[in-house]
Parts: sequence; structure tokens; C-alpha cells
Amino acid sequence: QLQASGGGLVQVGGSLRLSCAASARSYNRLDMGWFRQAPGKEREFVTAINRSGSRTYYADSVKGRFTISRDNAKNMMFLQMNSLKPEDTALYYCAALDASASGVYSYRRPADYQYWGQGTLVTVSS
Repeated sequence: QLQASGGGLVQVGGSLRLSCAASARSYNRLDMGWFRQAPGKEREFVTAINRSGSRTYYADSVKGRFTISRDNAKNMMFLQMNSLKPEDTALYYCAALDASASGVYSYRRPADYQYWGQGTLVTVSS
């Protein structure tokens, strides 16, 4: 149901824009997030956006450099990544959280998301 794209190889300081296409008919009822996983590390929260797009949340490591957005009319979510650093190298996943099916949840906790895309690889070279 989720398809991430837009990854690639970029030099330090460069930019990339990731996209996530959702096939869910109730997309505008889903909260969305981006996570990433580097080799040998656990999956970590990057950013999230609520269903209307009015609220966004960022990990401290990307605040001021990354911007999350969504287009509910097109069932799309985006991640604009600027000033990329080597430590941003990872497989990036988009995920969807259905709050109506959840009890207490946190945007920052991968286990609370019910739907996941396949991941798109971002490599930042120095």
C-alpha cells in the first residue's frame, strides 16, 4: 500500500526529495511518518505529519534540514532533505499509522505504525 521512491547517491551538502505514494482510499485519515535504518543500526524516527498536515514532528538530528509534507488529494507524502550529511545515509521507509486502530501511540515508535513501504536507499558521500 505504500511505495517510497526518490533515493539515490548525493554528495555532502546536497539535497534529495523522497516521495511516498499510498494506495489507501482512506489516506487522509492516516498519520504518516518517515523512518530510516542504517547498516547495523536500529530503525529510527525521522519525521511525522498528522493526517491533515497541520502538525509536523522531527528528530533533533534532522530539524532545520528536512521538511515533511503531504498532498491528500494525490495520496502522496514527501520528504525534502537538504544539507545532507554522511550520517544521513540509510534506507528510508515511509509508514502509516491508523490512530483509530491504536490505543496509546507515539509517532516516534516504529511499532505503532501498521503499514510500511519497502524503503528507498539514500547514500551521502563525502
